[in-house]
Amino acid sequence: DKTVSLRKDLSEMHEWITQAEEEYLERDFEYKTPDELQKAVEELKRAKEEAMQKEVKVKLITESVNNFIAKAPPAAHEALKKELDVLITSYQQLCSRLNGKCKTLEEVWACWHELLSYLDAENKWLNEIELKLKATENIQGGAEEISESLDSLEHLMRHPEDNRNQIRELAQTLTDGGILDELINEKLEKFNTRWEELQQEAVRRQKSLEQSIQSAQETDKTLRLIQECLSAIDKQLTAYIADRVDAAQVPQEAQ
Repeated sequence: DKTVSLRKDLSEMHEWITQAEEEYLERDFEYKTPDELQKAVEELKRAKEEAMQKEVKVKLITESVNNFIAKAPPAAHEALKKELDVLITSYQQLCSRLNGKCKTLEEVWACWHELLSYLDAENKWLNEIELKLKATENIQGGAEEISESLDSLEHLMRHPEDNRNQIRELAQTLTDGGILDELINEKLEKFNTRWEELQQEAVRRQKSLEQSIQSAQETDKTLRLIQECLSAIDKQLTAYIADRVDAAQVPQEAQ
């Protein structure tokens, strides 16, 4: 019987749609690791492709039902037409929901990689600060050399907050959805702790270098005054020698 055959096709498609909804849309997903998230993205892509491939079967069933209705008595029309309408609506909703969820998970996956990219960039910057702090740890030299080191450190510290803000926002977006929350919180805690420690150390080093510059400048000033004084004494003594002045005549200079 043609009606039985059509109803069987309709039932099988309904069954497949229900199974796909339960498998990919109604099940609670937890993504605690990047591997789990990547696997979910790949599964949804396959499910979306499989659903698109079922479009051919839905069209064939639609044509078969419409052909049957065109030839069958009116009494058989209503029930079959209603079942077909329900099938088409359910299939379209499934495809729409699968597309939406797949797109969302792909965006989440991209968001995760963007977060890793920003963390990598900021950690490279922190590495530079660490190296700079080590280079200025026991710096030797005069005021000018120390001043150059201070300028170099201050220039490195003038780092825009944009990347750190992006890290916060991306992490918040992911953890609000319960995605990779433990892993992200762990990475952020490690990054923020390192960031704070190096920032504090850099501030201390800047103050230390400023004090070293001041001390070096005072030393340079003292040395110049001594040099000037010695130069004046040298000229005076040279003049005494030239004038054959005896030391007994100038006891203070002699002393």
